[in-house]
Amino acid sequence: MNASSGRLAGRVAVVTGASRGIGLAVGRRLVADGARVGVTGRHPEALAEAVAALGGPAHAVGVSGRADDAAHRAEAVGRVTEAFGSVDILVNNVGVNPVHGPLATVDLAAVRKILDVNLLGTLGWVQEVCVAGMTERGGCVVNVSSIAGLAPSSGIAFYGVSKAAVNHLTACLAVELAPAVRVNAVAPAVVKTRFAAALYADREDEVAAAYPLGRLGEPGDVAAAVAFLASDEAAWITGQTLVCDGGLTLTGRTTG
Repeated sequence: MNASSGRLAGRVAVVTGASRGIGLAVGRRLVADGARVGVTGRHPEALAEAVAALGGPAHAVGVSGRADDAAHRAEAVGRVTEAFGSVDILVNNVGVNPVHGPLATVDLAAVRKILDVNLLGTLGWVQEVCVAGMTERGGCVVNVSSIAGLAPSSGIAFYGVSKAAVNHLTACLAVELAPAVRVNAVAPAVVKTRFAAALYADREDEVAAAYPLGRLGEPGDVAAAVAFLASDEAAWITGQTLVCDGGLTLTGRTTG
């Protein structure tokens, strides 16, 4: 891993929820492209393993805490800035979905938690990097959304509501923060992670059969899309939600 070369050489990223799954894959891709990264997660041990996987302190720093905690957000951005000098890229990857089932009976306390993490947390991280100077230096934000935010998804409806809000937040921030900061989102379908396991466990072939490309997503698929949007190759792209779904939405579906 060589931070002196690559399309993101010299840049510093914060990736939230990066101890495993999509977040860790994003961290790996950004480091491979030359960036140094700050990664966050709830569990210090898992985060330490992620930092080691990313090449150690020369390439990565980990800060544990909850994404919906304002003090944690400030600490994370501060420590990454102290370690690497700035924050040029923010990847809002953290998301929760503690409930499944119809909206008519959904637990409202769980709904509030979803909003606190998926929507308000996303905005809070953007506010924090702006305070740290991104609006003066320039930079970019990539929010990890979901195709559940594009059309109704059975069983995970309020998660989809929160991601629809993230998509609109992305567009609004893109207008407000331009031209210094670009803001985009990536909307995956089912990706093979622990977070999404309930959507395909014990029936992966059946679920994958609904996808025109014939397979579920891998964390690296999403990481590649994020890295593109974070790079200068996407310099004239802002306010967009890039669908990364193996063609599933072309079939009129958001679930397999």
